Amino acid sequence: MSLEALHTQMAACRACPRLVAWREQVGREKRAAYRHQEYWARPVPGFGDPEARILVFGLAPGAHGSNRTGRPFTGDASGDFLYPALYRAGLASRPTSSHPKDGLVLHDVYITAAVRCAPPENRPSPLELKTCATWTQQELALLKNLKVLLALGQIAHQALLDYLGLRRSAHPFAHGSLYRVGRQVLLSSYHVSRQNTQTGKLTAAMFDAILERAKSLANRP
Repeated sequence: MSLEALHTQMAACRACPRLVAWREQVGREKRAAYRHQEYWARPVPGFGDPEARILVFGLAPGAHGSNRTGRPFTGDASGDFLYPALYRAGLASRPTSSHPKDGLVLHDVYITAAVRCAPPENRPSPLELKTCATWTQQELALLKNLKVLLALGQIAHQALLDYLGLRRSAHPFAHGSLYRVGRQVLLSSYHVSRQNTQTGKLTAAMFDAILERAKSLANRP
């Protein structure tokens, strides 16, 4: 199966009733600033270079960001932090992204998330994470060149450990934590959320250093 075919299947998923209800409610009610826009309000497929060696793995779509645009980390504060950083690192063709047809091209990077539907209060349940892991398994299996799995936040970190069949207790999350996982490495960062970036818990310089480390690891034999 191709990534395009998988994304078509993924966008039709209705496996999690709570997430389906929430994403569609948000898409109907909308935020006032976007009241004239049509919301995507479906599962958000991954995006990026199919030959990528670096995976950027987030938590879930933002209710008025990716749930509105249909592209990961687009249309909200997290994307406003992430895409300029990818551009500075030479991993993106431009420093902004507003919608899936804006011309942005990622180089050697693919972006997806542990859960592909916007969850209430940005908190997917354990069952929702487990259910969406079936899509993670299929999506990552099609990315044959991945060498660096970059988890954004503790939940994403733990979701990748579950995907890899590794014990969480033996691989604790920390900003900058690094674990060899077979032929790949799991590198983790604080999430690029507004809560972290506006408080200074995660600065641009800190995240730039993470991306440089990811690039260096991707270049190793």
